[in-house]
Amino acid sequence: MLSRTKSNPWVEGLITAVSIGGFLIILGAVFGLTPGIPQKTSSFFSDLKLVSFPLDSGTISLFAPANPQQHLDFFTAVFNFLLGIGILQIVILAIRFWAHSPVGKTSETVGSAVFWLGGAAAASVYLLAGTQNGWFQFWSMLLVLIGVSLIVRFIILFTAKRLKK
Repeated sequence: MLSRTKSNPWVEGLITAVSIGGFLIILGAVFGLTPGIPQKTSSFFSDLKLVSFPLDSGTISLFAPANPQQHLDFFTAVFNFLLGIGILQIVILAIRFWAHSPVGKTSETVGSAVFWLGGAAAASVYLLAGTQNGWFQFWSMLLVLIGVSLIVRFIILFTAKRLKK
């Protein structure tokens, strides 16, 4: 059962340490396990151009890689980073359950896990397709995931409040 008590400062410090340390480990692993990532990152950003995106009422110009197929290694690194952060959120969630963290902090962690793991799935499906349509679909999915994450947080908070009554 989720707790609504005030969080223990020691546990919150532990969660902060796991969060920061985990982030640095994931970032280091992505950079260490992706050969030439600094050059691939630079190549990706230098390839961003204004691209016409069709709409029902005309077109809109948005930034996109001119040659997305050439950046699959960079997109794989992005996928690995998103997946790593999503798994880190699951670890933090387990610590929150173990420590009986307040429901607000627990719901925030669940929402974050939904966003990061969903982002990894979107990167796998859309970015790794290596197309401009995939690029735009990836960013659209991130917007959808922000909404889903907020809804999940609300449902957890609402349910916990109802169960407490």
